[in-house]
Amino acid sequence: MATGRATWAYRDRFGDSFGRTFYRRFGPGVVSSIGIGTYLGEPTDAVDDRYRESLVSALEHGVNLVDTASNYRHGRAERVVGDAVRGADVDRDAVVVASKAGFVPFDRERPDDPGAYVRETVLDAGLADPDELAHGSHTIAPAFVDEMVDRSLDLTGLDHVDCYYLHNPETQLAVADRETVYDRIEAAFEVLERRVAAADIGRYGVATWEALRVAPDHDAYLSLPELVRRAERAADTVGNDEHSLEAIQLPFNVVMADAFTVEAHDTDAGEAMSALWYAHEHGLHAFTSASLAQGDLATEIPASVNSVLAGDTAAQRALNFSRSAPGVTAALVGASSVAHVAENIAAGTFDPLGARTFDSVFE
Repeated sequence: MATGRATWAYRDRFGDSFGRTFYRRFGPGVVSSIGIGTYLGEPTDAVDDRYRESLVSALEHGVNLVDTASNYRHGRAERVVGDAVRGADVDRDAVVVASKAGFVPFDRERPDDPGAYVRETVLDAGLADPDELAHGSHTIAPAFVDEMVDRSLDLTGLDHVDCYYLHNPETQLAVADRETVYDRIEAAFEVLERRVAAADIGRYGVATWEALRVAPDHDAYLSLPELVRRAERAADTVGNDEHSLEAIQLPFNVVMADAFTVEAHDTDAGEAMSALWYAHEHGLHAFTSASLAQGDLATEIPASVNSVLAGDTAAQRALNFSRSAPGVTAALVGASSVAHVAENIAAGTFDPLGARTFDSVFE
């Protein structure tokens, strides 16, 4: 597991190579404010090899945050992450590994009959009831989440996952009303609280696509304050002193800034906040997905912000936008080539905004 001593030592290993705020507090130690993702790519051995090489390069050159999920590339992503953590010239305790559960994962490749596969491995196995399955592929039923934690530990070959997310829980709104979905999330949180107590995971979070950055009247909306309340209840049920809901993951980039601009989350004081401001004010860590808009911002970003962000390339300026927002601990970016890894890491040598405030970017 990532420890305070090892992650601080990892930071010290790079001296003054990065900007002053490149490493940020997370859990017991620090984490790089650029993390490497493992989502895109075909489920092939060749792509596995490219990811493995990229991950090792990232870990050896300053990035100690790796994000994956049980379903990414049909389970291949978790296997490659484990290989890279063991193969890189870094201590395991210096690396923060995050994974997710929610979408039913296949085993290395897409089966000929996905529906039959889901029935056999989830429904017939007693991991979820039919009414807990959304779009035939998504569930956060407690038994399923518990099984996925075990699967993640098994596929990575690690004895601990530092942050474990419920993956797109808003998907459940397709088959249940919002209150029922909150109940399902709370039941899943209870599982994760138990796995924290057992030291299988360090903390947990929710990784979303729409839920936290849309208005309350949107079909996919989930309230961040309500999720925190459900985590508090889950911790009480399990008997933990404090809840371990510490992270959110959501899209945020130059052309998709809703996480900062949409004030959708009401506080006890009656004030509405954006997801990022709520995270900033309430001690949650925000990790941004789609930081390069899945590659669209790698070559060009809007002129309105291009001139006020630091970086030699469009990709670097886009990453610096995402990681400079209030509440953001790290910007995640997929990279399956060593050249892209090097370019992305170089963004961390810049102070993203200098003396400017993030609000001024929107002026």
